[in-house]
Amino acid sequence: MKKILFVTSEAHPLIKTGGLADVSGSLPKALVELGEDVRIIMPNYQDIKTTEEVRYLSTVYVNNYAVNILETRLPGTDVIVWLVDSPEHFNFPGNPYLDEHGNPWTNSAARFALFCRVTVEVAMNRSYLDWKPDIVHCNDWQSGLVPALLSLEYSRPATIFTIHNMAYQGLFPNATYLSLNLPGQLWHPYGIEFHDMLSFIKGGLVYSDRITTVSPTYAEEIQTAEFGYGLEGLLSYRKDFLSGIINGIDVDYWNPETDPNIPQTFNRLTLNKKPLNKTALQERLSLPVDKNIPVIGLISRLVEQKGIDLILKCLPEMLTHPLQIVLLGNGDKSFEQHLYNFVDSHPDKVSITIGYDETLAHMIEAGADIFLMPSRFEPCGLNQIYSQRYGTVPIVRKTGGLADTVVDTVPETLSNNTATGFVFNEASPGALMEAIKRALILYDHPKTWKKLQINGMQKDYSWIKSAQQYMTLYSHL
Repeated sequence: MKKILFVTSEAHPLIKTGGLADVSGSLPKALVELGEDVRIIMPNYQDIKTTEEVRYLSTVYVNNYAVNILETRLPGTDVIVWLVDSPEHFNFPGNPYLDEHGNPWTNSAARFALFCRVTVEVAMNRSYLDWKPDIVHCNDWQSGLVPALLSLEYSRPATIFTIHNMAYQGLFPNATYLSLNLPGQLWHPYGIEFHDMLSFIKGGLVYSDRITTVSPTYAEEIQTAEFGYGLEGLLSYRKDFLSGIINGIDVDYWNPETDPNIPQTFNRLTLNKKPLNKTALQERLSLPVDKNIPVIGLISRLVEQKGIDLILKCLPEMLTHPLQIVLLGNGDKSFEQHLYNFVDSHPDKVSITIGYDETLAHMIEAGADIFLMPSRFEPCGLNQIYSQRYGTVPIVRKTGGLADTVVDTVPETLSNNTATGFVFNEASPGALMEAIKRALILYDHPKTWKKLQINGMQKDYSWIKSAQQYMTLYSHL
């Protein structure tokens, strides 16, 4: 049994802004089920929601602050969570990165530097908890200073740093570095300095023993200028210590057989029941009820990264075909307005719900025939995996985790039963439209279409599978 300190800035269901919280709420749970001793450490934000008891453990002193360590559990599990409690840093309304008005915290660097320092005290067993980890597993830039600070310690635990999205790096002016009173020996171009700025993420990339990211393809992509955000050289240099492990999904929560959010449950042996979800979706969104017309679903942030601009350019041609499009998401206001224009001109074919609605998200996964995910980059992606679980055939661009989880439908993959969707290469409207047409042609061949659905529904995307890959990595450290 290994002792693992899992360092994160968010964990579902305590607090969530994105995919990092899903991983932090699922991977530790899977590791504990496989017999590891895991403790999650995260800041004690004001907005944390928990039904579990929270108790005081100890007080540590770092950088002139007295910081309490509190203990609770991940709700509904046996996973221990240690909360870093510093009211002057974290006891404010808002999420981990934005205040209650939606503006980035002005003291983000100070908040997460303090969090990293306390984590180091815990990792070195100097926080009166009588527990020293074998491995400290850090996630994204907010924990990037932990491997850097641990590199200065004698007899330290091994460190892993997982990149969930290279686009977010924790970059601050060099004056911030001075104000944080960080050790001088870390400040150089081969340390945490990046073009005369403080880079939190470099702390993880330079000093951790191993680097992982959330898909094998993304691990390759971040070594290129297009996806490396100026750190591709460093990542190439460390490529022998870099690997990609696909995120799992919560297979209990996203399960068409037991999902309470969908009108009709089903599995791969009862796929004939899936169309009842399509009817319910069409009724809820006031679209003409027609079980023969293909419904294309999309659940996404409306930003360029997700390829929304490609979809907008394809929509005029798409709408010449017999189909319906249902979209759930929010983001760029001009994208939202463009989409509304299509609703106005084609109310019988397009439905848009701005915002986020968990029940509707499950209904779209269950009720749509095709799921659209033409991202420009996607470190892992989850909706293409949910779609396969629900017999909804994904159309994706060949990037990151999308490339690793969807097998393109060609004669060879159809004959060997590995085809699960439609994959296109170039981030262009023409390439996307060609993939959509391929899907619409096959949709008219029910036997082949059912084969695609069953292939996708049979794949194993459980966290246990991913956790076993992490355990293999831990054992090599």
